[in-house]
Amino acid sequence: MKYYGYVRVSTKNQNIDRQMADMKRLEIPRQDIFIDKVSGKSFERPAYKRLLKKLKPNDVVFVKSIDRLGRNYDEIIRQWKFLTIDKDVDIAVIDFPLLDTRNQINGITGKFIADLVLQVLSYVAQVERENIRQRQAEGIREARKRGIRFGRPQKEKPDDFEMILQMWLDGTISQREAGRRLQISNHTFIKWVEHANEVHY
Repeated sequence: MKYYGYVRVSTKNQNIDRQMADMKRLEIPRQDIFIDKVSGKSFERPAYKRLLKKLKPNDVVFVKSIDRLGRNYDEIIRQWKFLTIDKDVDIAVIDFPLLDTRNQINGITGKFIADLVLQVLSYVAQVERENIRQRQAEGIREARKRGIRFGRPQKEKPDDFEMILQMWLDGTISQREAGRRLQISNHTFIKWVEHANEVHY
């Protein structure tokens, strides 16, 4: 059985001192601490992959907190199962003792307890995401009622737009030529045409 530490920050400029202090307190040798300075959205991380290759059954992986392992709870759960079942290693989250698969409470294994806790955390995170989306949608609806418009401000039509529009409608110039003369894209020209039709009809 061997102890390993996993340390992660999102960018190269962020400080790893607090995480390293915990690893030192646990007396994990420096060569057994794997450090990534990348986003936690994906588990495609160089140091984490090197750690996976080192792990053997009954080894223990320490992380400071669950968000150092990853940001997406669904991905964390999948990875957790891969580590604890496929790799047959233990995981200990230093700041969250319930997420320590080595523990046993009243005969219930730490792996079982950790799985339950992760499922609850995943559910809470999902509910919070849905609440945020709902609050955003409600905020946008209320803002629109007050006349607030979202997106880029509409480009002002040049004075000669009506004349060039008529030339295009008469077939004397192409859509591309109309856009070139107005110094806009073909897509914008068509949007202006549709808007003009809405206004006229």
